[in-house]
Amino acid sequence: MIGFIRTATIIDKCVDYCLSDKKELSERQKQQLSLDEKVQHFNRAEILEYNKCFGNRDDILEQLADVSNLNKRVKKPLFHISLRLAPGDQLSWEQLIEAGQECAKEFGFADNQYITVLHKDTQQPHIHIVANRVGFDGKCASDSNSYKRMAALCRQLEHKHQLREVLSPRRFLPEEMRHIPRLDSRKDRLKQDIRQTLQEVSTYEQFEEIMKKLGYQVLKGRGITFIDNKKVRIKGSEVGFSLAKIERALELKRKIAAIPAEEKQRVHKIRQALSNRPKTATHRLLQETVMERLLEQLERSTYYRLEQEMFKIWFGSDQTEQYNQSVSSELIWEAKRKKKRKRLRR
Repeated sequence: MIGFIRTATIIDKCVDYCLSDKKELSERQKQQLSLDEKVQHFNRAEILEYNKCFGNRDDILEQLADVSNLNKRVKKPLFHISLRLAPGDQLSWEQLIEAGQECAKEFGFADNQYITVLHKDTQQPHIHIVANRVGFDGKCASDSNSYKRMAALCRQLEHKHQLREVLSPRRFLPEEMRHIPRLDSRKDRLKQDIRQTLQEVSTYEQFEEIMKKLGYQVLKGRGITFIDNKKVRIKGSEVGFSLAKIERALELKRKIAAIPAEEKQRVHKIRQALSNRPKTATHRLLQETVMERLLEQLERSTYYRLEQEMFKIWFGSDQTEQYNQSVSSELIWEAKRKKKRKRLRR
């Protein structure tokens, strides 16, 4: 379970967001997305529970405002909370209502006004809670350490309802758990889209055009940021593709395209020769005698160096061997070892 909490003002429109369809979608877009995603974009919101308030949007806003005025020192009198289940988890409506009540107890607004709203426009069910921090006695529920308390509450609810355990934010984990790798499908998808696009284009304009067709907004400044169709912002540097790397990859492609075909063919022939594995001891001895010379020719090749650098950008330094996967790494290592011994003798 993933939890989110923030404080808000009455006019922050969090009530509108919770009770209304997405305003940026047209009727036609809602219809198409509902068919494509098999979710409900029309009338996506359903109120599961009213607590000490009632009515429609206007009634709820008026009641929240009346009670929040009992303590005018509170600048942000609302809690806006969301609880989202991890992929594959399911809870009944009664259990979702119970989760909202547990949230109210944890954050001290169980006796205040709040509504629990189910949203049906995503594959994974999630609820929103809008609560008045100001009670009928004028006292205000504390928002101290709210992120840490929310993470702890999610772990409790996971245990209670036997849900998948999601790691808390790193800063709330013990030191020994902070380096556990995490799967972020959103970032993985963006990384794959950037890599695939860079392999298809040769200019930044083409790159940006294709990324927009894939559903991303692209913000280019001193760095580069991508915004997906869920309005989530991800910096390129967070997925290993900073603006400098993207521009360098495109520059490398242009340089490689300008290299004569004869040079490319020569490198391919050398790589093919290096990939032949010896069948006998004699064959191996003969191959080792020419390996050093072939390796030197390969390393002097501008085409080879540029392609290696480009593959390093695409796949990272740990996977550069994807470029050299057909070359006998054992023979190359042996040739480099001999070359090093010669230098030491000098």
